[in-house]
Amino acid sequence: MGKLDGKVALVTGSGRNIGRATVLKLAAEGADVVVNARSNQEEAEAVAAEARKLGVKALSVLADVSVKEQVDSMVNMAMSEFGKVDILINNAAIRPHKPFTELTLEDWEYVRGVVLDGGFYATRAVINSMVDNNYGRILFFTGDGAFRGGSGRAHVSAAKMGLVGFARGLASEFAGSNIRVNVVSPGSIDTSRANPEWYAGTPPNTDGIPLGRQGMVDEIAATCLFLVSDDSGFITGQTLHANGGASFY
Repeated sequence: MGKLDGKVALVTGSGRNIGRATVLKLAAEGADVVVNARSNQEEAEAVAAEARKLGVKALSVLADVSVKEQVDSMVNMAMSEFGKVDILINNAAIRPHKPFTELTLEDWEYVRGVVLDGGFYATRAVINSMVDNNYGRILFFTGDGAFRGGSGRAHVSAAKMGLVGFARGLASEFAGSNIRVNVVSPGSIDTSRANPEWYAGTPPNTDGIPLGRQGMVDEIAATCLFLVSDDSGFITGQTLHANGGASFY
């Protein structure tokens, strides 16, 4: 028996890295899964195929989370396939770096659209079903960089910290419907970077991490599993920092 037998999980941005690892972690515990990517169908379907090998059902769907109509369509497909969405993990994100004095309104709205608006669209699309079923688990992702701030990341920090307030409000409003909402805040994680230009050629380093290494995607996936399973039954409205001791909040 898995911890998530009979549950259905939708993970946005799950074609690679943390999203992929989370899909497979939930599938290994019995959850049927919806794999989402913005544009790479082959990548999303490959993750879905891996999940099916674990004995669960899996659906791969292309959708840009910054476009409400695409998110609604994705959720409708999930509902048609599985009849419900019990678990929503809002993992899709972008982190472009740009000095604030060079930031345009388009830059600001681009990041907000994916990070904050995307979380709103997906949550709004599933929440009524969760209320009707008296069950729901919702996760958002922020990050150490958002909490610390950082040069060239004001727009990213603003959007990601907005998710913290969003999660707290949802947690309070929907606790009575057995819907728990939390935030995962990873530190430096060993992932492949699709847009290395955002990082100005700066390689990750572990100098400020007491554990002496980067985190692994499977460790963040395990954190997600904990927060959506009954193991964390008394936790809602919280932010869990998985950063190797690099920062304390």
